[in-house]
Formats: sequence, C-alpha cells, structure tokens
Amino acid sequence: MNISHEIGLLVQEIQRLGSKSADGQTKVKFGVLFNDDQCANIFEALVGTLRAAKKRKVINFQGELLLQGVHDDVDIVLL
Repeated sequence: MNISHEIGLLVQEIQRLGSKSADGQTKVKFGVLFNDDQCANIFEALVGTLRAAKKRKVINFQGELLLQGVHDDVDIVLL
C-alpha cells in the first residue's frame, strides 16, 4: 500500500477517534488507536505508519517508537 495513502487513512482515524484539545489540536491516545478494531483492519503496521507520519510532520508524539501496553497513554497529536 502507498505510504501517503496510509498516512491519509491515519489522519482520518485520528480525527474519528480523537478529541479537540483547548488549543484546537486533535489528539488521541496510542492505546485507543492501537486497540480500535477498524484501525486493526486498516493498518498492517500501525507503528510504522505512525513513524512515517511523524517523519513527514503530519503528527507528533513523545519518543521514537510506541509499543502497546508501555505507551498506551502517549498522546498522538495531529499537526
């Protein structure tokens, strides 16, 4: 699958599952995104898609790599 297409799908899923913060940015917890059934069906490698989107400055999150369980409470912010 085309990475630009996957990043576009990721943006849609963050908008669907996330909420707007006081500063107007859409945020979602990694655990919410990772455990969502629809996301699981869309993304074969969610972590890889997140890293590619961060590299392209579409999203931002703390750290380099997010792991299930350990990083479930990390905010993924749509830029």
